[in-house]
Amino acid sequence: MKRILVFCFSLFTFTILAFPVSQKVTKIAEKSLQFSAQQYSLMAEVMKDKPNLLPRTIDDSGKLITSKANWWTSGFFPGTLWYLAEYTKNEKIRTDAELMSQRVANQQYVTNNHDVGFMIYCSYGNGYRLYPTDEYKNIIINTARSLSTRFNPKVGLIRSWDHGKWQYPVIIDNMMNLELLFNATKFSGDSSFYNIAVAHANKTMINHFRSDASSYHLVSYNPMTGIPELKGTVQGYSDSSSWARGQAWALYGYTMCYRETNDIIFLKHALRIADFLLSNPRMPNDLIPYWDFDAPNIPNALRDASAGAIMCSAFIELSGYVKGKESKRFLKAAEKQILTLSSPQYQAKLGENGNFILKHSVGSFPHNAEMDVPLTYADYYYVEALMRYIHLNEKVKK
Repeated sequence: MKRILVFCFSLFTFTILAFPVSQKVTKIAEKSLQFSAQQYSLMAEVMKDKPNLLPRTIDDSGKLITSKANWWTSGFFPGTLWYLAEYTKNEKIRTDAELMSQRVANQQYVTNNHDVGFMIYCSYGNGYRLYPTDEYKNIIINTARSLSTRFNPKVGLIRSWDHGKWQYPVIIDNMMNLELLFNATKFSGDSSFYNIAVAHANKTMINHFRSDASSYHLVSYNPMTGIPELKGTVQGYSDSSSWARGQAWALYGYTMCYRETNDIIFLKHALRIADFLLSNPRMPNDLIPYWDFDAPNIPNALRDASAGAIMCSAFIELSGYVKGKESKRFLKAAEKQILTLSSPQYQAKLGENGNFILKHSVGSFPHNAEMDVPLTYADYYYVEALMRYIHLNEKVKK
């Protein structure tokens, strides 16, 4: 069938070939969403007794580790609850999503942290998508104003960190915070947010990527000239290596930028990144990457479920922007990742794993931090991928 279907899902528009999706994967995705709703309902009950805190991971003994709202992962738990409320239509989960979102609301005024996009858009962005209110809209716009203060026109980028040895550090993770700016322009009519996001994406594309489309983790700039002065890593194996989650942020970020701008240059760049990932000889057959593609002890290196989940969600979206074999290639990759992440190897049992959904993620290997543990953002992008796949299946069947 050559007819192209165009439809809207969540925050992006899909254009897909109407070839059938896997009913096996659909059933597994539905079962996994049902499990995730049960698991996160248990987590929500635990968190109600921990005011102003959000789940982060677990320690070696299995004890829950939490964070305050100012930690970069704080928005993922409420965001996952919003997705699960959408899937289950369960009012209790919706109430939990509202309560947990309120715990991060004060971050809308923070100007010393580039991760406010993660904090606010994953939480209130999903809340607004499902239940649009002026309150949610204003929180997103206020956050965009705060994030915009970190943009230096001379550099043409949003500054990531205010610490460390670098003059003006920008990390590839920052691509994920641009979605908030794009939508703030839609909500407010203020084009400055959109322009900042496009400028950041363009200059990152020029300076962050190697000839094979792999990405540096960090590029530091001279703040007076905007010229790169250092390229390296903080969380990867080496300055020249390909840190897996960084590649996932890049894939997701440029796919999203194409959605928001319809600029073909962003789509072409996302396709180059996707090809780097799927053609990489060090990508495992189950498509859950090692924590770094250049880790010295492959095949015994730790896997990173969080990177796999981010890639999976991005591959589903990217499959909707191309045709034929290319579209099918990305969707089949996502299906394989869903099957792997939904297996007992990665998916926890009910009430175990600190009530997180996925096992086996890596936070920062060089710092021996969050090693082979559940991580709240792994859960978020996994559930997002499941939701995207379910909606994709529903539309193809119509």
